[in-house]
Amino acid sequence: MKSNWKSLLILLLALPFLTFSCSESDNLPKPNTDDKTAVNANANPTTANANYARLEFPHIKTSGNNLVIIHSTSQYGINYSVEWDCDKKAQRWSCYEMDASNSSHPWSRDKWRSTSWGGDPFQEDPDIPEAYRTKLIDYKFTGYDRGHICPSGDRLNSMDANEQTFYLSNMQPQIGVFNETGGVWWNMESQLRNVWNTSTYRDILYVCKGGTIDKDSQILGYTKNKYAETGTYNRLIVPKYFFAAILAVKNGQYKAIGLWFEHKSNTDKNLSNYVVSIDELEKLTGIDFFCNLPDSVENKVESATKAEMLSDWGL
Repeated sequence: MKSNWKSLLILLLALPFLTFSCSESDNLPKPNTDDKTAVNANANPTTANANYARLEFPHIKTSGNNLVIIHSTSQYGINYSVEWDCDKKAQRWSCYEMDASNSSHPWSRDKWRSTSWGGDPFQEDPDIPEAYRTKLIDYKFTGYDRGHICPSGDRLNSMDANEQTFYLSNMQPQIGVFNETGGVWWNMESQLRNVWNTSTYRDILYVCKGGTIDKDSQILGYTKNKYAETGTYNRLIVPKYFFAAILAVKNGQYKAIGLWFEHKSNTDKNLSNYVVSIDELEKLTGIDFFCNLPDSVENKVESATKAEMLSDWGL
């Protein structure tokens, strides 16, 4: 099954990797233009694509054979974005916005059951060159879930938006009890969707999530697949840790929280035990989150203490 959405291939001249983009948002956050004196030393370059200035984007990796893929729909614009490591055939992160508009629920995941194939539309990402993609067979009989990074449940605003979350580029191998109902990752997604994604906490949420693939010490292992003898599958990286960086804007005020999870059959579901500052999360992951904020705002929200974060986020 193919999505109705198509993307344009853009050669990124300023950075040594390819970028795939569908469109440029008409509603880009413009934190730097409100204050002409604002300093932003670590912002993403926007020569190739203005969307790299969006607040959910972390700093794009400037080395390696990477792609940045921006998935969009005609009705809602940008759906979510992914940075894809072509050499490792794995994503570094997915990032996306949550607000009142894209949090409507006209679509239901149950509706996929009435399609001709009778199930969720897991599929290869058509915007990654075939040689670099993960495929459905890669997960078969591995013992790992195809764990969403931008959750299906966060994109029920349209059929197209929901379908795009099932691209394998938006997946990481996850232990079932970590990912499924009642697991700590599931608990985090539920808290984000049902509590923090409300008018009490946000006008807009900016979210960046993923699993660790950059450092050998942060890789749990690799999948094993019964089709190994055929040579038709990819050995997938299994992250040792998963993370979430969340920025809320409410009435012009900013606050952020980081979450860091060891990837295991975790019986501790209390999210307060996984809270870290964005500064600490950056040290752990090597990823520069919320780099497009003016430095004065970025430095403040990213250095919040654990006590401040627990209070600000109701944990």
